[in-house]
Amino acid sequence: MTSDRRPGRPRSETARRAILSAAMEELQQHGYAALTVEGIAARAGVGKQTIYRWWPSKADVVLDSLLDLAAERITVPDEGSLPADLVAFLTETFEQRGQRPVLIGLMAQALLDPVFATAFRDRFLFGRRAALREILDRAIARGEIAPDVDPELLIDVVYGVLWYRLLLDHAPLDAAAGRQLASLVVRAVR
Repeated sequence: MTSDRRPGRPRSETARRAILSAAMEELQQHGYAALTVEGIAARAGVGKQTIYRWWPSKADVVLDSLLDLAAERITVPDEGSLPADLVAFLTETFEQRGQRPVLIGLMAQALLDPVFATAFRDRFLFGRRAALREILDRAIARGEIAPDVDPELLIDVVYGVLWYRLLLDHAPLDAAAGRQLASLVVRAVR
């Protein structure tokens, strides 16, 4: 009988959580450029070999941490209407501005490392797009979006605003901006 289990000790959920938490704390304290696997390991109280056994790079540790955080903090609301769903989703999303160093660091890494870029796109960016697509699909089913509107373009517009403001830091990325963008999208789809 063959087993799907990898050789070695099984992954400890306690150690995994400590590592992911330590990665975020180190990142917030020192920034992405100064983040090291050694620093994460020291803060988490594990050996760096434990981290490398589970993740190929610091970017992959941070990505997993970000995915856990997004799943915990940003829900896909179902308030019964497109305006209410968008306001709830975008204000929650935009209120995560404290994650700016994380997102900018991961985007920079994705630009430099094509292998990581694929993981970042597939695991994080496409996941966030799927969440917004779920909201738009429900609105389409309720007849709140005109049939000639391209939902993929709407998703690009929403995340384009988020990433542009996040990367350039030229305008607020907060709950008020989330409400304004929601209002703009609702007007555009009618």
